[in-house]
Amino acid sequence: MFKGCYVALVTPFRGGVLDRAALDDLVEHVVTGGVAGVVPCGTTGESPTLTEMEQADVISAVVKRVRGRVQVIAGTGTNCTEKTLQLSQAAVRAGADAVMLVSPYYNKPNQRGLYEHFSYVARGVSVPIVLYNIPGRTGVEISVETIARLHADHKNIVAVKHATGSVEGASELAAASDITILSGDDPLTLPLMSIGATGVISVLGNLLPMEMSCLCKAALAGDWDEARAWHEKLLPISRELLKMDVNPIPIKAALAHRGMMAEEYRLPLVPLESAKRDRLAALVDQYCLTPKARQIA
Repeated sequence: MFKGCYVALVTPFRGGVLDRAALDDLVEHVVTGGVAGVVPCGTTGESPTLTEMEQADVISAVVKRVRGRVQVIAGTGTNCTEKTLQLSQAAVRAGADAVMLVSPYYNKPNQRGLYEHFSYVARGVSVPIVLYNIPGRTGVEISVETIARLHADHKNIVAVKHATGSVEGASELAAASDITILSGDDPLTLPLMSIGATGVISVLGNLLPMEMSCLCKAALAGDWDEARAWHEKLLPISRELLKMDVNPIPIKAALAHRGMMAEEYRLPLVPLESAKRDRLAALVDQYCLTPKARQIA
């Protein structure tokens, strides 16, 4: 059901409010870049600092701009089960094709609590659900056993965004369940696809949607030489975007450098330090300023 490059969209702000024009342009940029889908209101979209009205506005605007050309997977997960269900139902009403549910953060439920949380939401919506497993942010990991059980018990829990940083963990999951695995870390896209993942929910895809799509399409076609060439080309920038500062600070700075939006964040996120911005700008220019940058060689 989910194959290829999906872009975890940033949320553009200007003057403290949603920049609808920049969001429309960003969606058009990634859709015409050949991606399989877009994911508004995830971690990269600064979802914790969006109001419920803003979240609904972002999802609605993305659905409207996409016009059915690609899939829309709306991030609707919170650490409150009832609120997660309500946001998920609102996203479905807005036209989202699927929802992505992060594991509850801060309250750190045990595996039984995680199972009950996701089961409750799965019973309340009919669209496909993508679990979002990112223990580095949430403080709790959804175990292989819990993911396999959820997938077996609920026909609409169909995929997991695997952002644990562990290729071994993804391999164990692939052996234990036929749930669809999507990489949640750009640098690990090729390694995870080599052991059965079908794509990525990408941060770098905001900037380089065609290139990330080419990597995924090559891997899905079994052309591992081409996929590895794309991986090697994109690794320096994908790695920098993750380690230079906390996501989505670097990717927003990169997009602002390209003139695609203002470099504006919601507190507690703050702008990239000037020295880091200069280094990132040079790297972005290397990939984006010339037609040659859009080739493997």
